[in-house]
Order: sequence, then C-alpha cells, then structure tokens
Amino acid sequence: MRPGAIQGAVEDFWFKRNDQREKLDDKGKSGGTARANKHMGGFEGLVKQVFVDCGLDESCVLTGKPYLPGFYRVRKQWDLVVLYDGILVAALEFKSQVGSVSRNINNRFEEALGTATDTAAAQNRNGAFGDVPPWLGYVLVLREDEETEQPDRDVSALFETDPVFKGHSYNQRYQEMIRRLIGEKVYDAGWFLTTTSTADGVAYKEPLDTATGATLRVAIEGRVNFVKAVVEARRSK
Repeated sequence: MRPGAIQGAVEDFWFKRNDQREKLDDKGKSGGTARANKHMGGFEGLVKQVFVDCGLDESCVLTGKPYLPGFYRVRKQWDLVVLYDGILVAALEFKSQVGSVSRNINNRFEEALGTATDTAAAQNRNGAFGDVPPWLGYVLVLREDEETEQPDRDVSALFETDPVFKGHSYNQRYQEMIRRLIGEKVYDAGWFLTTTSTADGVAYKEPLDTATGATLRVAIEGRVNFVKAVVEARRSK
C-alpha cells in the first residue's frame, strides 16, 4: 500500500471513531465506538483493493462480516473473505485497540488465537475448505499512548514466563504476538500499525518489519497467484 493511501485510512479511522463517539450518549465511555467497527473501513478498503489489483473481481471480496465454518463452534464471522471459483482465497480480521489496553490485551490475544485455531481445526478435521487450505490474515491498529509505551510491565506468574517479554511495553507485546502468530503459521500474514492523534495531526507507524502494508500486499499477491494456478490446472483437465 502507498504511504499516502495508508495515511488516508488512518485519518478516516480517527474521523469515524471520533464521530461515532460524539453520537453516543456516554461519549464512548462504555466502548461503543469500538463495537461500531466502521472506523476500520478504510483499512478494509485498502486490502480489498489489493485483491482487485491482483485481477479478482470485486464481487469475489465479501465484507459485512460473512460467516465461515468452525470446528469448536458452528461458524465464525470474519471481516473480509475472498472467494474465487469455489476456493477460499483469504479470510482477514481487522481489529483496533484504543485505550484500556491493560483490560483488553489478553482478549485480543485470545480472539486472534481462537479464531485461527478454530478455522484450522475445521479444515484439518472436517476438510471444510476442500483441498486448498485456508489463508488467514490479521490486521491490528493500536493507538500509542502513555499506557501502551510504558516499559517493564509485570511478567510474573506461578511458573517462569518467557524471558523475551521482560521489559516489554504493551506495544511491544502486541508486536511479539503478531510476530509469533505469523512465524508459527497461525496466520499467514499480518499488518500492525500504531497511530496517534493530536492537535498537530494524525500520524502512524509500522514498527514490525514482518507485518507492514507492503509485506501484506506481497503475501496477498502470492496467495492469489497460487489460487489462480490451482483453478487453471483444474480447468485444463
């Protein structure tokens, strides 16, 4: 994705989130803006365009939280699903975290792991997606603030914890989560952004080299090319 396009999506994120908060009776204190979820639409649009740029028709890209089958549960809504000639090209989740990180960071971890694990089990146990395994992506936008950047968060537990987390801030923990989700093939690709909104304007960073807009685009291109090759081979028989 071009930096200008990403900047536009970030600005749209803040505009819609602030607009949604102002429309709520409690100004978003109960988390209503996060639940509204439309503020992630700009990022969904960018990712959708990558699939279109790869030659897929827009009708192949489904938004509006389409369902895919699960194993431990009957079905799960995804934010963006791509189908081509009966093949699941991709399924992506789009999440954000703005404030209250200490109360929600574990929920984000569990959601991400649970969703991918359930989908993988549906394939491995039931062959839910046929002979082409699912390809999963995870996009997360995190607001940088004093809470997310404070280092040396508590890592104590009843048994020894992974020493890699020692000294980490919440921001760094999120990065490690996504790094491992990709490295362990729980997700096939990811995109992690941090953002700030101040009187001076809106800004963003992509602190994780393996989960940028550019790496996601390349991963999508590879997946689409693979699926197209599978479809071509089937049609030629």
